[in-house]
Amino acid sequence: MKLPVYLYGHPVLRNVSEDITPDYPDLKKLVEDMYSTMYESEGVGLAAPQIGRNDRIVVIDADPVAESHPECAGRKLTLINPHVEVLDGDAVSRAEGCLSLPGLSENVRRVEHIRLTWVDEDFNPHSEVISGFLARIVQHECDHLEGKLYIDHISPIRKQLIRSKLSNIIAGKVACDYPVKYAPRR
Repeated sequence: MKLPVYLYGHPVLRNVSEDITPDYPDLKKLVEDMYSTMYESEGVGLAAPQIGRNDRIVVIDADPVAESHPECAGRKLTLINPHVEVLDGDAVSRAEGCLSLPGLSENVRRVEHIRLTWVDEDFNPHSEVISGFLARIVQHECDHLEGKLYIDHISPIRKQLIRSKLSNIIAGKVACDYPVKYAPRR
């Protein structure tokens, strides 16, 4: 089932997510719905806060960007309770977008090498060093679990320049090709 994507301004996007346990109700169905939502929205990643849940769940399918980023080929990950450790290396600036911020794209500095630890849908533990654009996708999605958005990484001047676009998202003045949930009216 395709779920609505919560847009910028909705409070759920600013909450820190909680780890889940093996008795989480209907986890496999939720993960399936998250993948469906991500594919229908033409994203390469989706975090649970983006569908209104503050649970540490992320789905990623980076294969659509493999032509320009070979490290993404065949990389489909279901991350339960993921945690990112930054490894040594310089930060690189690249454009990022987000399903929760439709119509926007900004350059964000992120490190190129991380260690990711997580459990899969069956709660089997995993740990992997991830590099390149895949590391960027993972960091972007895991930021959602910490109540952060990629615009939190841009300069105050850039944020000021996109302020009216952010206000339009909050006001519901954006067009999306996927179902969305706007911030509650004040």
